Amino acid sequence: MKLAEIAERLGCELRGDGAIEILAIRGLEEAGPGDLTFLANAKYAAQLAATRASAVIVASAAAPLPMATLRADNPYLCFAQALALFHRPLVPPPGIHPTAVVAASARIVEPASIGPYVVVGEEVEIGPGATLHPHVTVYAGARIGRDFVAHAGVVVREHVRIGDRVVLHSGVVIGADGFGFAPSPGGAVKIPQAGIVVIEDDVEIGANTTVDRATLEATIIRRGAKLDNLVMIAHNCEVGAHSFLAAQVGIAGSTRIGRGVQMGGQAGAAGHLTIGDGVQVAAQSGIPSSVPPGKIVGGYPAVEVGLWRRTSAALLRLPELLRRVRRLERRLGVDRGSEGGDRER
Repeated sequence: MKLAEIAERLGCELRGDGAIEILAIRGLEEAGPGDLTFLANAKYAAQLAATRASAVIVASAAAPLPMATLRADNPYLCFAQALALFHRPLVPPPGIHPTAVVAASARIVEPASIGPYVVVGEEVEIGPGATLHPHVTVYAGARIGRDFVAHAGVVVREHVRIGDRVVLHSGVVIGADGFGFAPSPGGAVKIPQAGIVVIEDDVEIGANTTVDRATLEATIIRRGAKLDNLVMIAHNCEVGAHSFLAAQVGIAGSTRIGRGVQMGGQAGAAGHLTIGDGVQVAAQSGIPSSVPPGKIVGGYPAVEVGLWRRTSAALLRLPELLRRVRRLERRLGVDRGSEGGDRER
């Protein structure tokens, strides 16, 4: 594809030879002649001088470069769009594989691709354009919209509601029972999980992520939310529209996550709280209480991110500070042993 055509299709500013033939998109270090690369983070600028790429995607305000450039206000987004022009995803054959088991009462609107050993239960409805890869199981009564993609091993439980253009990666389980048990003298009594899961349009959920059904009503994943691999959403939670939850995030029951929230890997939230719109949570943070909209928090318990960083830096200095205090105590003749501490001499 000509560089000029790429620029036109992406809406980028072209500087340099638009007749260059681009064969692939590659990273700065791997790129060679015929490749388009990108620079979205200034810390990799030194690699730009050594790249052999024919052209590079850079920020609109970047300095002039010796090679051809595509300039965009958001070079990382431009890179993603360029990659989509060259990516050729797996397209399985249309139709229903002979080994698939589809209930007579199920309704799958063509076109559809139903792979080997797929099981579709009674009264299921799936819109046009669905792709169900091998060993997908859809329980009875599920309702699924158009252009649904379920990769190998996905399980969609009974009566789940899924919108349009939803992608579930391998091992995802939607609608398993929430963790509900009532203590009793004879042991735990299971609380029936009588609710459902609702997944709105344009949601993508990573491999081995689980979204539990509600005890009552619905667990909801709002429009455009993206959940990474190994995320756990408990019963009766709500994940707001266009939120991003990175790998191993865990959300306890009945928590409400607002619109556009970003949670780093291994962050967790306690139950029955609210995380406001636009909140950002640093990786491995723990949230024990509600967070107002727009806050950036980190640590455990999660606090304002600047305070967390200062506290973390001070923590690394504690051994030296303790030695200094002990030296001062010795000079002053303080007997720490009388206060229950170590006796320093």
